[in-house]
Amino acid sequence: MRAFQRLRQAFSRNSSSTRSSSSQRASVAASASVTAGLVAVPVVMASNYYAASVTKPQLGPDAVPEEALSRPHHVKKRNGTTASFKNIYPSAGTMYNTWTFYKGLYAAKMGGELDPPDTTPPTVTVRKPTFLPTRWSSPSLRATWLGHACYYVEYPSGLRVLFDPVFEDRCSPLSWLGPARYTPRPCDLADLPFVDAVVISHSHYDHLSHPTVNELAKRFPDAHFFVGLGLEKWFRSGGIKQVTEMDWWETTDVTLTPKDSANPDNRKDSSTPSSAKSTTSGPGLGEPITARIGCLPAQHSSGRTLTDKDCTLWCSWSVTSSSPSSPTPRSVWFGGDTGYRAVPKVARTRAEDGSLLPHDPEADWEPPYDTLPVCPQFEQIGKLRGPFDLGLIPIGAYDPRWLFSHMHANPYDAVEIFRDTRCNKAMGIHWGTWVLTSEEVLEPPRQLRMALRRRGMEEEGVFDVCEIGESREFYSSDLGRLDLV
Repeated sequence: MRAFQRLRQAFSRNSSSTRSSSSQRASVAASASVTAGLVAVPVVMASNYYAASVTKPQLGPDAVPEEALSRPHHVKKRNGTTASFKNIYPSAGTMYNTWTFYKGLYAAKMGGELDPPDTTPPTVTVRKPTFLPTRWSSPSLRATWLGHACYYVEYPSGLRVLFDPVFEDRCSPLSWLGPARYTPRPCDLADLPFVDAVVISHSHYDHLSHPTVNELAKRFPDAHFFVGLGLEKWFRSGGIKQVTEMDWWETTDVTLTPKDSANPDNRKDSSTPSSAKSTTSGPGLGEPITARIGCLPAQHSSGRTLTDKDCTLWCSWSVTSSSPSSPTPRSVWFGGDTGYRAVPKVARTRAEDGSLLPHDPEADWEPPYDTLPVCPQFEQIGKLRGPFDLGLIPIGAYDPRWLFSHMHANPYDAVEIFRDTRCNKAMGIHWGTWVLTSEEVLEPPRQLRMALRRRGMEEEGVFDVCEIGESREFYSSDLGRLDLV
């Protein structure tokens, strides 16, 4: 029994090392690129000196779809309590069933459809990220990709949000087994200047890391974690108390107030370079920061062990923030990890040597597959909570489509999600870091351009990808709504 408990603990908490190899660090340093006017901020045990108060506002009935009021995604026990969660629309298909999925995995492996792609460098360029030296250094919404689904977003209000951080080399419960990074992480947690909120989409190891959240809680003791239903106890069992769990369509209001007016830029470490410290006056210094965080639906699953499938809720999220000196609310929709429509097996041809030829990405959008049901929750999100200034939308880990489409969007799905959620701009996530499926590692951005072209949209400047460690800025003048008729 004790041996089983130790094994279960190993799978429920990722024990992999948080340090990458020296060769990986050298690779990042060699490709480092510093944006003009910014400072790469070294922080040693930097602490967030803003205190967060969290309240749940009363929303009007128009803010929640009528069919969601009965919580049909909850699977109930006989006593009426929630046992687990489920996807509720036909767009999830039949592959969602555990036994069917694992039979499909075996068939795909035997049929040569799960052969790993080549990860020989060069693949995705990695640069050393730069962050704003103070909370109020820019009027823009600024987003930095830290690999896979992790984004660090700097709001002009001063709010700093970290989405789905995983800083380990493997997305696995074990440090020596499981998918390993083929691109090094661009920075360490110690390089982040401020963290106010950490948003977790679900419990899979490529989105939730025990060592990472532990280090975050130590370095930023006032940071607040936002998670789906069922995950709060996982955090609290590890000693993290600043956590709020939420159900789909629930909203939380967050107010950040300065804890130390003598140190308004919230730096604890006196060794921080003077160039990275704030001045004693200026817009935003010492004022409260407000945010509204919404837990929203996604089509996916959850689980960290062999026995907890779907026992915690998977989510997408919205984060909107403003402050007295930046009164215009700026909003981000984070897709996390999601499918859009379940696609059946489409015939693929083989080359003369017997190898499978690449799947035609538009084949499952042509008759008879063009009428397959899509997940309606994204259109609901757009109508009830949109539009959003920026969407962070998954585009990778989708091949073979018949096996993974119910839970992983491909770029064609991602463009439809972008339109449904009414995002003004978007960046692609969930690619370029770990080999999880069989598509070529650089295929997602190629297919994204094809999908945009199919919809008659610009191939650049609307829904983009970037280098790992790169920051993109989104100004108010850039965020005019596109005509998506």
